Amino acid sequence: MKKLIAAALCAACLTPLPAMAGSPDGKLQVKVMGTAVLPDGKIDKIQEIRPDIATAVSGLTFDTKANDNYVPTVAIEYFATPNVSIETICCLTTHHVNGTGDLAGARLVDHVMILPATLTLKYHLNAGPIKPYVGVGPTVFFVFDERPGSGATAALGATRVKMSNSFGVALQGGVDVPLNQNGLGLSLDAKKYFVKPTASFYDASGSLLLRTKHQLDPWVLSAGIAYRF
Repeated sequence: MKKLIAAALCAACLTPLPAMAGSPDGKLQVKVMGTAVLPDGKIDKIQEIRPDIATAVSGLTFDTKANDNYVPTVAIEYFATPNVSIETICCLTTHHVNGTGDLAGARLVDHVMILPATLTLKYHLNAGPIKPYVGVGPTVFFVFDERPGSGATAALGATRVKMSNSFGVALQGGVDVPLNQNGLGLSLDAKKYFVKPTASFYDASGSLLLRTKHQLDPWVLSAGIAYRF
């Protein structure tokens, strides 16, 4: 599955732009961008914990932090009117989760892959040739290929970790800057996501050890080339 989705993303990035005349007033816009995914990942709530583990961590001060990642993304946008558009993005990002505080340096989740399916409704302001915009819309974080880290194995005896798919909201702001009259432009975009997945750790027998809810809440910052037609 990982290889299939990665191949699909690469194909999307390499697909030639449609053989249509570009225009700064076109109905469709395609963007190919470099993106920084900057998550938080701190614990919002401990939902369940096995009694012996609760005793073992009693008195400890700890939290969690997900690492940053940098990935290519593709965005497709449809303009219903000159000022109103709908946009969706495609990207695939991988992360790990480390402990902080008394668990600093402990790798709790060694690998997790996220596909953030997002649809935003955008409003473009009238500011001459430069087009600033704001947007908002729903998102679903599809999570797969989770692997427990050595810290979770050593401290909890965890052999498996499962993170939930999560619904959330994305706020968006950015600017499109035309580079010529043929639809080519520069795009700068920022999104703030509000998403709270759960992480469940299990032992070899399948018994639940620990379940926590996390404020993943990433900033997603992108810059790249746009083509409107």
